[in-house]
Amino acid sequence: MDWGMKNRMSRIIQPDTGRAVMLALDHGYFLGPTHKLEVPKETIDPLLPYADTIMLTRGVLRNCVDPGSGANVVLRVSGGTSIVGPHLENEGITTSFEEAIKLNVAGVGISVFVGTEYERQTLLGLSELVNQGEKYGIPVLGITAVGKELEKRDDRYLALSCRICAELGAHIVKTYYCENFEKVTTSCPVPIVIAGGPKLETELDVFNMTYDAIEQGAVGVDMGRNIWQHEYPVAMIKAIRGIVHENLKPKEANELYNEIKQGKAA
Repeated sequence: MDWGMKNRMSRIIQPDTGRAVMLALDHGYFLGPTHKLEVPKETIDPLLPYADTIMLTRGVLRNCVDPGSGANVVLRVSGGTSIVGPHLENEGITTSFEEAIKLNVAGVGISVFVGTEYERQTLLGLSELVNQGEKYGIPVLGITAVGKELEKRDDRYLALSCRICAELGAHIVKTYYCENFEKVTTSCPVPIVIAGGPKLETELDVFNMTYDAIEQGAVGVDMGRNIWQHEYPVAMIKAIRGIVHENLKPKEANELYNEIKQGKAA
């Protein structure tokens, strides 16, 4: 791994803890104006200081993020389908590597749809990004997407998908938390971050999931709706950051969340 690749990886996974808090903001690329992300800048600005990296598309980056903010970016570079179309899995690469370089990204991300009729094209898309990433020193995040089939989020399927991403050269993998999650992390030779998935019922549910994932081998989170769809998003991201970087237990994170919510903590 050359200097540029190491430098960009250190912008995603913090060297002092070996962990990562990524803020997922790319939902609009297939969902459109998602609840609480209708005006991206209003959502992003208060959360930006507490995210190690933000994941989003080039359009939202250019129009909604201050270039002087110092934000580290993992750029979503796959898409081409929508939630109302017939095949959400029929994605392709939407953004060139030259564009990613111009935007000074820390990494690029692409979804793969293992087990679907579009498996081959999305895995070859990942492979091509890795080829380009190795050429230019930019890490590639492989995202184990499941489309509309949320029932696929079990350890057997996710372990398969994560391992294939790693075998094809992904530098980091984003996947879902599941029962027997350690089976997923131990069989994947590159770092794993977990997606938040649909908004959970309580704050403690989010903190338990984050803590359990870290305990079972994840290096962090790439979380969106469970932060910015929350009534107190800054308190949520600070509490999650406490779990990821400061080894807080879920109850401790919940206490921190309540203190921040009530204005008793900075």
